[in-house]
Amino acid sequence: MTLILRRESVKGFELVAAGLLFYASTVPSFDIVSQVNSMEIENAVNQAKKELANRFDFKSSKWEIVLEKTEIKLTADNEFKVSTLNEIVIGKLAKRGISLKSVEQCEPDISPLGHARQSIKVKQGIETTVAKQITSFIRDGKFKVTTQIQGDAVRVTGKSRDELQAVIGAVRAKELPVAVQFVNFRE
Repeated sequence: MTLILRRESVKGFELVAAGLLFYASTVPSFDIVSQVNSMEIENAVNQAKKELANRFDFKSSKWEIVLEKTEIKLTADNEFKVSTLNEIVIGKLAKRGISLKSVEQCEPDISPLGHARQSIKVKQGIETTVAKQITSFIRDGKFKVTTQIQGDAVRVTGKSRDELQAVIGAVRAKELPVAVQFVNFRE
C-alpha cells in the first residue's frame, strides 16, 4: 500500500491511500523543555580557566577544571581553593545566561592528604515528576489545551494560538524547580 502526502492548504494535509481520501488538519502546539546550551557551558569553563590562570592566589598551587558532557569536575590543593573554584565557575555560568536551576552542586570530597574535589552537574531535560507538576498546573488553570509528556519534554496542543500564548505566560509566571524554554511553536 503506497501513501501519498500532499500539501493542500495552509492548515492541513491530504492523505491518499489506496483510493481513500483522508484529511488531517494540524493544530497549534509547542513543547516545554529544559535545555542548557553546551557551548555556553564550555565558554563559561574556558573563561573561568583564563581568570584562574591570572590569579595570584592560584599561581603556585595545582588546580584543574575538567568539563565532561554534563559534569564539571573541580580539583585543587585544599577545600578553600575548591570552594573558590566553585564560586568562580558558578559566577561564569550565571554570566553566560545559564540558569542556576539547571546546575546541581555536589559536596566537596576531601582526601586524607588534604586534596579536594567537587563536581557540578548540569541537568538537561524535564524529569517525570516535574513534567507531571507542569501538566497538572496547566490542567488546573482551566485552559482549553491538552498536554502530553513526551520523554523529557511536555507537548501542549490547543485550537487557538491565543490559548497557547496564555499557557506560556502562566507557566513562565509559575515558580518551577527547573528552568523551562518554549520551543517548536507550530500552527
